[in-house]
Amino acid sequence: MTVIRIALLALAALFVVPVAISATLYWLRASGDWRLADRSSAGLLPPAETEPRAIVRIFSARTVSWRGIVATHSWIVIKGQGARAYRRFDYTAWGQPIWIDRFVPDGRWFGNPPETVFAADGPTAEAMLPRIRKAVAEYRYARPGDYVVWPGPNSNTFVAAVMAAVPEIRAGLPTTAIGKDFPYDGRWLGWTPSGTGIRVNLGGYAGLTIGWVEGIELNLLGGVAGIDLRRPGIKLPALGRVGV
Repeated sequence: MTVIRIALLALAALFVVPVAISATLYWLRASGDWRLADRSSAGLLPPAETEPRAIVRIFSARTVSWRGIVATHSWIVIKGQGARAYRRFDYTAWGQPIWIDRFVPDGRWFGNPPETVFAADGPTAEAMLPRIRKAVAEYRYARPGDYVVWPGPNSNTFVAAVMAAVPEIRAGLPTTAIGKDFPYDGRWLGWTPSGTGIRVNLGGYAGLTIGWVEGIELNLLGGVAGIDLRRPGIKLPALGRVGV
């Protein structure tokens, strides 16, 4: 029983301590009304008018208000070859869940700067565009009321589903992207979005992922902890990835 008790305490610490640290950091930097926060460009994309190449980007940023303690919001940006404007896809709780071009393509998410999860340019990006558009158009949770903050389907579920439709993306969403492990295809056992491993999932509430791109991840009530195999590091709930 002592070994079991120690294991349970270690597991609790692994999921609770990072959240406590993230909460402390949030309260230290919190200021003003989040609804008035900066949503301007973070400068992560070249001007579409001067960029002839096709572009695919996946961004993720800390989400709104106190929810940013534990979670990030992800979205997709695309541009075809020769196009003079970007197209941004978000999945939100407001109105029609899939929003197109409602926000600045690389804009700060209510004050929080995004990070680039995936980037492709030129012919590689152009080849992905038909499947990205098809995955967005055919997303199964596209009706008003389908969005569920936790455990999903939410913005991160949407992006994970699109990534799964384009395995060449070969990237994984941050551990803070709560909802990324929700079974968007209805299967409790299947391939990871990158196609480099397998995932067992219990409705987004718990699960285990093992893959080359995703690494080893344990999902417990939406929080994810694990090990990055491809780029040595550890993954912590609320704090994200720490490593090389």
